[in-house]
Amino acid sequence: MSQEGVGARLPRKEDERLMRGRGQFVGDIRLPGMQDVAFVRSPLAHARIRAITVPEAFRDRVFTAADLDGVQPIRAVSGLPGFKVSEQPVLATGKVRQVGELVAMCVAPTRAEAEDIAASVVLDLEELPAVHDMLAARDPGSALVHEHWGDNVFLETLVDVGIAAAFDAPIRVSRTISTGRQCMAPIEGRGTVVQVDHRLDQLVVHTASQMPHIVRNGLSECLGIEQGRIRIVSPDVGGGFGYKAILLAEDVALCWLALRRGHPVRWLEDRREHLTANANCREHHYRITAYAERDGTLRGIDCEATVDSGAYSAYPFSACLEAAQVASILPGPYDFPAYRCRTWSVATNKCPILPYRGVARTGVCFALELVLDAVAREAGIAPETVREKNLVRPGQMPFENITKKHFDSGDYPQALARALGAIDVASVRARQRGPEPDGRRIGLGLAVYCEQAAHGTSVYSGWGIPMVPGHEQASARLTPDGGLELRIGAHSHGQGLETTLAQVAHEILGVPVARTRLVHGDTAMTPYSTGSWGSRVMVMAGGAVAAACETLRERAIRIGAHLLQARPEACRLEAGHVVGPSGDVPLEAIARTWYRRPQDLAPDVDPGGLEVTAGYKPVRDSGTFSYAAHAAVVAVDPDLGTVEILDYVIVEDGGTLVNPLVVDGQIYGGLAQGVGTALYEEMRFDARGQPLASTFADYLLPGAAEVPMARIDHMETPSPYTRFGQKGIGEGGAIAPPAALVNAINDALSGLGVEMLHSPVTPRRIVEAVLAARAVPARTRAAA
Repeated sequence: MSQEGVGARLPRKEDERLMRGRGQFVGDIRLPGMQDVAFVRSPLAHARIRAITVPEAFRDRVFTAADLDGVQPIRAVSGLPGFKVSEQPVLATGKVRQVGELVAMCVAPTRAEAEDIAASVVLDLEELPAVHDMLAARDPGSALVHEHWGDNVFLETLVDVGIAAAFDAPIRVSRTISTGRQCMAPIEGRGTVVQVDHRLDQLVVHTASQMPHIVRNGLSECLGIEQGRIRIVSPDVGGGFGYKAILLAEDVALCWLALRRGHPVRWLEDRREHLTANANCREHHYRITAYAERDGTLRGIDCEATVDSGAYSAYPFSACLEAAQVASILPGPYDFPAYRCRTWSVATNKCPILPYRGVARTGVCFALELVLDAVAREAGIAPETVREKNLVRPGQMPFENITKKHFDSGDYPQALARALGAIDVASVRARQRGPEPDGRRIGLGLAVYCEQAAHGTSVYSGWGIPMVPGHEQASARLTPDGGLELRIGAHSHGQGLETTLAQVAHEILGVPVARTRLVHGDTAMTPYSTGSWGSRVMVMAGGAVAAACETLRERAIRIGAHLLQARPEACRLEAGHVVGPSGDVPLEAIARTWYRRPQDLAPDVDPGGLEVTAGYKPVRDSGTFSYAAHAAVVAVDPDLGTVEILDYVIVEDGGTLVNPLVVDGQIYGGLAQGVGTALYEEMRFDARGQPLASTFADYLLPGAAEVPMARIDHMETPSPYTRFGQKGIGEGGAIAPPAALVNAINDALSGLGVEMLHSPVTPRRIVEAVLAARAVPARTRAAA
């Protein structure tokens, strides 16, 4: 390993500008003649539009659906059998289906003026019953979000692998488990700036997006113009997490407006819009049963899972992805012989649900790991024993599980053993046997998960959605002075790609990381890509960069060999120099020769020169499987409901780590979001479909004082299918914390007969559960 190549623990080079405030975000863009947009949004969750009244003075500044001639609705379809298509109008037509749905667009020289105009528009709405409960939404007679469907189900799926064989197991444990709806809450909200480049006859769309090329696809479809007339520029992005991985109705509306008016226009999402209108995640409900032997060996898992998908199917992932993934990934890292899972993706009068860091895995990990602890209690054995008995063994790798997920490599039992050793289970159990001086109760919780990442064509082609990944491409170019320029179609919004992809290139070419530049986020300058999602970039873009650099290396060696008057096969590239039998020549001299002294080149030199575009797909593109074991120790006050995280250990395996320091940052950031899911964050709605949080005074996020300084232990089991053995790691930190922390809370409160089964576990919920448990003996005595 070189000091800068794959495996080096380098600080992120991009932090120099970002930490000094020198980044460029959508909100920093100022264009001559630019005007701001504010939207009139529906105040009701479900209503017919009877009239929209615009003051006469503003008729040239307010636009409704009737003005958007030729603009098509957003359609995120799926080829899965039975999927029902929703059409999301760019501006509402006929009726509104969620609070915050766009009804009219107002433009003015400033955002304040545009908001004043929006406030003057009068909506005449006939309120309809709101579908706010995803379980009740499936009942006969429920109000319908999309009347022509006849029900409120986007998609129903069923997987059944011999579940009947498990019914006679001696242990049968059933639980109803649910997760609260969340907001993603990136530091930077979404935003769009659109201008018309009249010279190139092109719409230039600056937008905070994780997938610029996919946004261009969607805009082309909605606007009915060819993709060559659309250029997407995604500058620095202040956090994505899936929230910036969709086509926005706001994007389409602003493109139409820029074409209509001819001057640049801008919309910047404010926090109220983010919280109440634009997308949520993770509202799941599970009825899950585990069948097991008395020693904890699993016989089977049976589950009915419902996901609240909101009013519309979001482009490009569609409303099917979250719920249908539940059925395929619920078995997690465990090996058992019988399985059944039925899922429903349900439409409600709420904003659409999006894939969020960890996607469906956080919910299924929560449900499965909680029910495994319940099995342990029923069997009278330790929770770790149940997991040890059922984890996939390293000798089984590569392993196909009960839903045909292909695990590439790993040692799951070792990860659990290392977590247990680091947390010192014996000491925690000894502490539990004695009372705490302050009356709090101590609990230990575990969670183990696996994360399928870098999904390829073989996985996504079956979904039939508007986005299927293929070969990822990257370009590598030596500059005339010997620097290196990389171009990728994926996007970096916190992953450190400017550093890690430079390390990949350095591993092959030896160009210093400081002399390597990454160009990304601009469809005019980069190869096509489905973007950054699903922990795919280090596998896919990393592999593509390596492939391009390998071809570039061979070309450089041939030029260097000619300059050294040696045979190419007798030369090698080492530390940025072509080394031959009698000397060496640096890449700088090779680049100078190609660009500025072509007379010194061999007659048979490759005419492609020192710029290469190459594609990459793993040997097997069904995805890599990273995994981790999380262990948490908490102290719970049963009278106040407060939870303090005393210790937290993560043992993770992301295959070969390109930069362990960047991996640490990804895990710590994911842990912070996982703590929010477990203990703090929830977007609740009332019976009229009104969101009950519109500011951070109502929607609680964890801060520095609430997130523990976790201890991280890296395992590195290389994937046999990827270029360096790397696996996706970006989402993992957020998957296991809710399960580990709630299992720890339940362990602490088990002596009181309390079991928490809904996240977030707030102080109020703990106190109510403790009071209810304490009231049981009193009620029993009264009945006697």
